Amino acid sequence: MCGRFVIAGNRAALIDAFDVDEALVDEVEPSWNVAPTDTVQLVVERLDPETGELTRRLEPARWGLIPSWSRSAAVGARMINARSETVLEKPSFRAAALKRRGLVPADGYYEWRKNDDGSKTPVYLHGADGSHLGFAGLYEFWRDPSTASAEHPQGSWVVSCSIITRPASDALGEIHDRTPVIVPPQLRGDWLDPRNDSRPAVQELLDAIPDPHLVPRLVGDRVGSVRNNGPDLIDPLPGDVTADGEQQTLL
Repeated sequence: MCGRFVIAGNRAALIDAFDVDEALVDEVEPSWNVAPTDTVQLVVERLDPETGELTRRLEPARWGLIPSWSRSAAVGARMINARSETVLEKPSFRAAALKRRGLVPADGYYEWRKNDDGSKTPVYLHGADGSHLGFAGLYEFWRDPSTASAEHPQGSWVVSCSIITRPASDALGEIHDRTPVIVPPQLRGDWLDPRNDSRPAVQELLDAIPDPHLVPRLVGDRVGSVRNNGPDLIDPLPGDVTADGEQQTLL
């Protein structure tokens, strides 16, 4: 599962990291405690039907996918993640999996490790080299009837997204049984390309994405409240570093 994550990069950094052609945001507000229904950044590719050219865009989206046929945005709070095993079967996700795939940029994410005494310890997981991660995502368009007007009688459009997860393998499974699907740079173009729109092609894309190699870090429990934010949330707990200042790993 991915229920909270960090995105500390600014607009220019994300454009550079994800080879974006066009950004629909003036600036990106960093957050060290992104929670469901928050606005996140989404990298997508759109195909020009006349020229056949692809344009890679950075645009805002609400985290928590709202199916186009939904009557309320409230359903999105329960659809922040989509399972890789069933994403091509579930009615809420399968159309987006074929035609509307994206990347959700992140610096890392949090999981809560269960301890022997029943308590839970938050763990921040991030890439070893500190580069931005690209979570495999899906997105949808939904009209919000509460915003209906003379100009938009059916309401304005809302872009929402979900992050795909898979079973955690190897040592990551010691922290949580699932992990976000993280698309490496060399596969991002294939994942985003809307021309890969058949079920076999998308399944092949999912199968080709390797398991992530992430570094875990014990962090304080302040991350448990969505009211808390700031770079201190990812600071290691006292004693979670070696004598020479290197971060200890939990795995």
